[in-house]
Amino acid sequence: MRSPSSSVPPARGFTAAVVLALTAGLATAVPATAHADSPPVPAAKPFMGWSSWSMQSSKYPGLNPDGDYSYLTEANVLKQADALAAKLKPYGYTYVNIDSGWWRDKDWKPEFDAYARQQADPVRFPHGMKAVADHIHGLGLKAGIYLPVGLEKEAYGDGKVPVRHADGCTTADIVYGDLRTTNGWDSAYKLDFGKPCTQKYVDSQAQLLASWGYDFLKLDGVGPGSFKSGENYDNVADVAAWQKAIAATGRPIHLELSWSLDIGHAADWKKYSAGWRVDTDVECYCNTLVSWENSVDDRFTDTPGWTKHAGPGGWNDLDSLDVGNGAMDGLTKAERQTYATLWAIAKSPLYTGDDLTKLDDYGVKLLTNREVIAVDQGDSPSARPVTPSDPQQVWAAKNPNGTYTVALFNLADAPAAVTADFSSLGFTGKASVRDLWNHENLGSYKNRITEALPAHGSRLFTVTPHGSALTTTGYEAEAGANSLGGRASVADCSVCSGGKKVGDLYVGGTLRFTDVVVDRPGTYLIRVAYVSGDPRPVNVSANSGAATRHSFPSTGDWGTVETVSVPVTLKAGSNTVTFDSGSDYAPDIDRIDVPSSPR
Repeated sequence: MRSPSSSVPPARGFTAAVVLALTAGLATAVPATAHADSPPVPAAKPFMGWSSWSMQSSKYPGLNPDGDYSYLTEANVLKQADALAAKLKPYGYTYVNIDSGWWRDKDWKPEFDAYARQQADPVRFPHGMKAVADHIHGLGLKAGIYLPVGLEKEAYGDGKVPVRHADGCTTADIVYGDLRTTNGWDSAYKLDFGKPCTQKYVDSQAQLLASWGYDFLKLDGVGPGSFKSGENYDNVADVAAWQKAIAATGRPIHLELSWSLDIGHAADWKKYSAGWRVDTDVECYCNTLVSWENSVDDRFTDTPGWTKHAGPGGWNDLDSLDVGNGAMDGLTKAERQTYATLWAIAKSPLYTGDDLTKLDDYGVKLLTNREVIAVDQGDSPSARPVTPSDPQQVWAAKNPNGTYTVALFNLADAPAAVTADFSSLGFTGKASVRDLWNHENLGSYKNRITEALPAHGSRLFTVTPHGSALTTTGYEAEAGANSLGGRASVADCSVCSGGKKVGDLYVGGTLRFTDVVVDRPGTYLIRVAYVSGDPRPVNVSANSGAATRHSFPSTGDWGTVETVSVPVTLKAGSNTVTFDSGSDYAPDIDRIDVPSSPR
């Protein structure tokens, strides 16, 4: 059946056409699950594949010749599936994800079956969704599909549409009586799971997807998140219902959530799903697929707080990786490599939205570099910044074999040198360094490695220590000898060293460590343990020297301690080290650890 279309309020400053498209979804995902005849397995690794949304949403000439979002057709999906099988499948890319709009015509009017479930638009997908999944499976790949959370308004049908395999249940029996809306676009009625019919509706949706043979579902517009909060936009019950419904089908369907999920509900996302989008769309909705300034660069700020939540069974999804098409991507070569580097070290799912039939040579090298893919797919943890989130920054992760994955980033608009001090990794002395992008052993380095990087450039290394463990002297923020200024105060902190921290560092609040002793003068890379639920700046100075302003990345919440290393110039003997909030809110400080010798 076809229900009347509903209007969608403007969102995010997009054009009306974009908002209509977003009614059904943003970017895509595509994970690692088993076939129907295999037992269910968790998302042991981040999934890899291709997604349709980047090309659907772009205004790049020729991509959407029949109007906005017209790219999504059966023919185009199968063409990309064939290319994925031929070019990228040998490197681990296995999912073909169909994103928003598969049940809507070119004017965005939807198609539903007799039970209020989305069904394929006959023009976009003339052979139906099962035939598409069958073709994808025939290539040895897996098929992904998309739905928005809630009951779409157009499917309500005056509340008279029956629910399949649920005697007496209609759409009026699965939503709230006041028809309150939900999801990131308010395009659906909120499901009321206090009613017994509601789970049966979600069950029927899951059964339909399973009968078609889909291996992955992206559930979009989920809250808290998707730029919405409050009771109407709390979709935790929906996600739990979907997990239950998928399990009942007997088919291992990977459930991925989107978009900009609330980190405060990370435990729920981890409990009920296999992945979650941590940010907004990476697409620029312009005449390329993405742009550096639109939101590729934002990931460097938004990702660190989520780091600890990634692991086997569930992964932080940074969105599509569009680095393979050159001019159509809208990025420089340096930006394309940096984009891919962050995705790999963050262990994000690697799914590209590029035209796989037109990959350029450089794009193929980025997407098929086995050493970089191994960083994403291996058993190392997600990397996070070991320096402040300044224009030049270093991210690292310690691998189970004792080596380190180390990435250098220059996020400035001009070339600059970036240094990874080995002391920020926890050791001093020599280390051997391998360049992963270039498959080259660079030899032995002592104490640090410095690289000149272009604007928005990066390098990615494996560092193997051959030196000794770093020795430091620790200084607690709450020590009685320290000096507090402004509103700064000592507070309890169960996760902090010594059980306390100094907080309330805002609008002139200061913390001064008053007796930091070193034997020799020089620049010391001190490690700062801190707590900050969001990214926050702080001014750091030593003695009477000028302060340097740094931005500390989020630790994810106010109950997690992380560390970054910052340089300060100290004299031989006793020193003061000051953290000053200036006119902003600074992170809470747990302690500092000062190396026994300068850089």
